[in-house]
This record gives sequence, C-alpha cells and structure tokens, in this order.
Amino acid sequence: MTPSKIIRSKRRTLSISINDNAELIVRAPHKLSIDKIHDFIIEKEKWLNKQKKIVNKRLSGSFLDKDMALYLGSLFPIKTAQCQSNKLTFNGEEFLAGSSEQEIISLSLKKWYKNKFKEVAIPRLTYFADKYNISVNQVRIKDQKTLWGSCSSRNNINLNYLLIMAPMYVIDYVIIHELVHTIHKNHSANFWKTVESMMPNFKEAKSWLKEFGYKLRKL
Repeated sequence: MTPSKIIRSKRRTLSISINDNAELIVRAPHKLSIDKIHDFIIEKEKWLNKQKKIVNKRLSGSFLDKDMALYLGSLFPIKTAQCQSNKLTFNGEEFLAGSSEQEIISLSLKKWYKNKFKEVAIPRLTYFADKYNISVNQVRIKDQKTLWGSCSSRNNINLNYLLIMAPMYVIDYVIIHELVHTIHKNHSANFWKTVESMMPNFKEAKSWLKEFGYKLRKL
C-alpha cells in the first residue's frame, strides 16, 4: 500500500492512519528512511486494509438524505416550500427549501450551515477566550477537507463550518482545542491538561468526532 502523504516532523515515532478519504497518511521523523516506512506499512497491512474497508463503506453511502438534514447533532426534515426564492430557512422543527432539486438544496444548506456556524461559534470562542484570558488574533470560518480547526503561530484560528452539524459540546471542544494551541503549540501532556481544565468531558467530544466526524464530511 502506497502512502498518499508522508508528513515529516521532529517527532520520534512513526505513525500511520487512514483518513476520511480512505488515504494512507504517514507521520514520520525527519531522518527515517523510506525503506523503514515501507517495512512498517507492510507489517501493519492487515490492520490498514481493515481500516480502509471501514472508510470505503462509509464513503459508499450518501450522508445528505434528500428529506433530512443534520443540525447540532439532531436530524430535521427538509420540506419544500412554495416560494419564489431558493433560500433555505429553519423554523426550529424543520428546514424549508424553496426548491425540490437536490443540488440546489445542497448548495442552500451549505450556505445556511456556514452562516449559522458563524453565528453560533464566534460568541462561544469569545466567551472561552475572555473567561480564560486567551488572546486570539483572527478567527476564520472555513471549509477544511481534513481539519476541524487549526491555530497558526500568530494565533489565527480557523474553524470548519461543517461542525454546525455536531452537538454543541463537540463545537465547544474544537474551539477550546484551538484556543489552547495559542498557549501550547503541540499536543504535549501540558496541552491536554489545559484542555481538560477548561473542559473536563473533552474525551467524550473527541470520541464523538472520531466515530461520527466522517458523516459531517458527506455533505
């Protein structure tokens, strides 16, 4: 199995994983040889094939049902409304679409998700930043293919708007995760201790993303 990407860093250990697109991702120390990487992949081939089958099974289905949409961890029906606009609205119980065409509904839902995530996430980030006296430079709402959030060396935070489909505590976890990266630019023990001090149940949210995160990327 050939890696789709090899990410080199100062890390001491070698790790491999299958991402949400069924691609093999390798994370390796700077000086580790390609031969050793391939030997490790061969050693783990049985496990890798199993993981790839699981992801491919997920990818074979379509998450966006023509009659349902996910919002804050719950599914709501999508109904066609008689109106002149293709704009999609939500009344707290159901989504109302101005068109019955699936492509138009999908585009309208994406736009609605992005606007709603900004409306929900920015105040939460401000709340946690103020509460823990954390300084943030800029916040951007983006559609990221592989990340739920990121924090740059200049403390610019990016958040993936597809998180609007996840429960609120999962959104809080990603926000806190990136805020803590303004303090610890790594995933050291101190990083996770700080995350836990701000969100004692963060492991529950982390597990939710690991188990169901692929669904959010099916839109």
